[in-house]
Amino acid sequence: MARARAIYGRQFFPQDIPADKITHVLYAFANINPETGNVFLSDEWADTDKPFEGDPIDDASSNLYGCLKQLYILKKKNPHLKVLLSIGGWKYRANFATPAGTVSGRSTFALSAVSLVQNLGLDGLDIDWEYPADVTQAKNFVLLLQAVRDALDIYGNSLSTPYHFLLTIACPAGPSNYKQLLITEMNQYIDFWNLMAYDYVWYKSPQTGHQANLFPANDKSTPFDTLTAVNYYISKGVAPQNIVLGIPIFGKAFDATAGAGLPFTGVGQGSWDLGVYDFKALPLAGAKEQFDEKLGVSYSYDATKREFISYDNIAVVNQKAAWIQKMELGGAMWWESSADAIGSKSLITSVYLALGGKNGLGLDNTPNTLTYP
Repeated sequence: MARARAIYGRQFFPQDIPADKITHVLYAFANINPETGNVFLSDEWADTDKPFEGDPIDDASSNLYGCLKQLYILKKKNPHLKVLLSIGGWKYRANFATPAGTVSGRSTFALSAVSLVQNLGLDGLDIDWEYPADVTQAKNFVLLLQAVRDALDIYGNSLSTPYHFLLTIACPAGPSNYKQLLITEMNQYIDFWNLMAYDYVWYKSPQTGHQANLFPANDKSTPFDTLTAVNYYISKGVAPQNIVLGIPIFGKAFDATAGAGLPFTGVGQGSWDLGVYDFKALPLAGAKEQFDEKLGVSYSYDATKREFISYDNIAVVNQKAAWIQKMELGGAMWWESSADAIGSKSLITSVYLALGGKNGLGLDNTPNTLTYP
């Protein structure tokens, strides 16, 4: 995934995305009017207005600028690269429930979202509702997906060369959230499921833990595991090849602790947010890095500072890439690209190579669309 606001302090731009090594960009996040359901860009300066090098400066022009123009240029250079607008996310999570609960709200959501796809030359939509809270909201989510799928199909079939626009969702790996979803009913409308297989622990957790472990633990070192989540989705009818494994490009830090599954007091300073470090900053100086193949985790611990940081290193992502192939999953996705290291230390590059690189079996080379008004 790539987020618009990475162009600010992080100084990460669309041109920095390794477009030759990925198949899809989930561009985060669009917002939703919590009453009407209208979907709109949350940062127009970053999304459509910011001039980049080479852009003509013409205040009277209605041309597209910003990150979305740069992504369009990447699409022209990489015909396999598809860009989806991701709607919602944690920040805007509360804005789904009311519009999803009415016919008019769902219609407004669908039509406004598809209008953005049309006007910005995108390839589809990714919906990130975190999370439906009860049976009623779960049913409304199904109806919302149906409305969006129908609107995408109407637009795609109206083109001189019909095109299948993608509809994906960001889906939870925690059982209290995924068991709330009507997965079988949702599945008929979704092209693939982006499993957020991270954030298993955070600053409100009762103890430290691993945030993205593949396998279950017998101790208190992690509350959830990815294997159980994947098997649950498959049991509800989701084809393995339609599940995309989410991998964190960040670390969760816990202070004043003796290690995983133990009490802590406070969180680490972080790169941009308290308790969260970019992967490229890890391991911190003085910390010792560990890899546990049995759990499918890596972490670092500084005995002097008593700081525990859970994150995926290259050893773990290589293990996860092998597991993706074993489980016949659809691939991997990341939150988020600006936090990655460069060169041989890059997690994205490591997974790309572990899955076979450009010669990898099953790499999605279906063409993108360059259609816009």
